[in-house]
Amino acid sequence: MRIFRSLASVTVAVALVMSLPYEAMPHARVKPGKPPAPQLFGAWCRTRVTGSHVTAYCHNPYPQTDGVSLHVECARWWDLDTDGTPVDTGPAMTVRLSGRCWKEVGSVWISHQKR
Repeated sequence: MRIFRSLASVTVAVALVMSLPYEAMPHARVKPGKPPAPQLFGAWCRTRVTGSHVTAYCHNPYPQTDGVSLHVECARWWDLDTDGTPVDTGPAMTVRLSGRCWKEVGSVWISHQKR
């Protein structure tokens, strides 16, 4: 009998909450307006492979500093691949990165880090 009394009070409480209008229920408020503009980031880079040498020029047109690194993967299995240390490229700044393999270059890419 005691279980039915507590169950009845819970049922009445749930029924009262469910009967409230939507405006009376607490919910997250979203302010109307435009979504925030995405932050532009990232230096643009161009690479050149000449034989076993790699040269990259990266220019950062944005106000946030970009840490760029040159990565060189060599074509031969015994040739060591290299991952360059990040170089800070400030706003309106151009940096030159270079690397090489002993023989042929397999692939080259640039990575970016927000600073």
